[in-house]
Amino acid sequence: MSHTLRVGIIGMGGFAGSHHTTVARLEERGALKLVCTCDPRAAEFGSEREALRFAARGVRVFNDYRSMLDACAGELDYVAIPTPIHLHAEMHEAVTARGIPTYLEKPPTLDHAELDRMIAADTRARKSSMVGFNFIVERSRQALKERLLSGEFGAIRGGTLGAVWPRPSEYFTRNGWSGRLLVDGRIVLDSCFGNTMAHFVHNMLFWTGTPGLYSWAEIAAVRAELYRAHGIEGADTFFVEADLVSGCTLRFALSLAGSGPGTSTETVICDRAVLKYAVGGQIEISWKDGRSERISGEPFDGLEENHLAFGRYLRGEIPRPATTLEDSRPLVVLNDLAHISSGSIAPIPAHLVSHELDAKEQKDYLAVSDFARVVDQFLSRGVWPSYLGWRRDNGEVVTPSDLPRFGAVVRAMAGRL
Repeated sequence: MSHTLRVGIIGMGGFAGSHHTTVARLEERGALKLVCTCDPRAAEFGSEREALRFAARGVRVFNDYRSMLDACAGELDYVAIPTPIHLHAEMHEAVTARGIPTYLEKPPTLDHAELDRMIAADTRARKSSMVGFNFIVERSRQALKERLLSGEFGAIRGGTLGAVWPRPSEYFTRNGWSGRLLVDGRIVLDSCFGNTMAHFVHNMLFWTGTPGLYSWAEIAAVRAELYRAHGIEGADTFFVEADLVSGCTLRFALSLAGSGPGTSTETVICDRAVLKYAVGGQIEISWKDGRSERISGEPFDGLEENHLAFGRYLRGEIPRPATTLEDSRPLVVLNDLAHISSGSIAPIPAHLVSHELDAKEQKDYLAVSDFARVVDQFLSRGVWPSYLGWRRDNGEVVTPSDLPRFGAVVRAMAGRL
């Protein structure tokens, strides 16, 4: 394999555009070379093709990924798949059948059974595929995980993730699968938990994974309540409690409802200290003996760093990708069990929801009354929204042994028994 890795990208619109921009930048540095790309609407991307200088760079453009692979497979070191969630498995199958590893956007799938099939298919490729969870390759994150593993902070007792990223109503109409449970009978489960903020859910499982640096926590039991403020098929708000095999408990409160600036904080609670990690901000370590430590975050382009890290792995410079398909299993299982536990998606009570027009953006947001307090009570004390009257029942406690119920539960949620 040459120093410059040869890449194909499936897709030209949506987040695939970010991959194209990143690869073009890395091509200027001699790290990558875009050989080919494809999109069913390739003719509609004329301005993008011109801006990215496809003709000058010799990029071949196809209307179908199968045609692209038939024509170019022998020239490719890896293929990036930044496409809708429900298309990942079939595209990964086609690429790995030709022996080519993939850079697969997160989440790889949100169906645990499909993930098992993808893990089996991945063995046919020359090298393991990488799943694009952006933040595992952060040097500051890996250094802090090493300190956790060394026992410096004492045993991990639990952790929380609070993340509210308000999205306008039009966010859920930007494509045909946003906010959907199923598309054409295929499981999608697009949500804040499984997709938009899946990076951070995956991060929490990384913090609590043992015994090594590249390890993720194993799920023992889950209880969840799923809600929606927007008029979508899936959930835009998740309250989830996960007991881990290690004995500690994680709580997640995530939402795409609300208005104003977004927030996201990962907290790890240990015997000797509490660690707070805000992506793009400071790492705060509060010791139980009164000491405090602050570590400034470093400039970080997750997409670029992931492509570079995957390249180092493919060249044999490092032993493994940052996140493999197998490493994604805890997130997928946790997401599936959260849906099984909740059993249904309850509307956030109408009297708590109000429309707010962002004057600058001229976009409509849905604010939820007293939402910050509801999130705080759940994360700090385990007070479920159902106790506050958000729904009539609360989620059941489920374990991985309940996973066979997953498909039926999701189809019932979508009204397709």
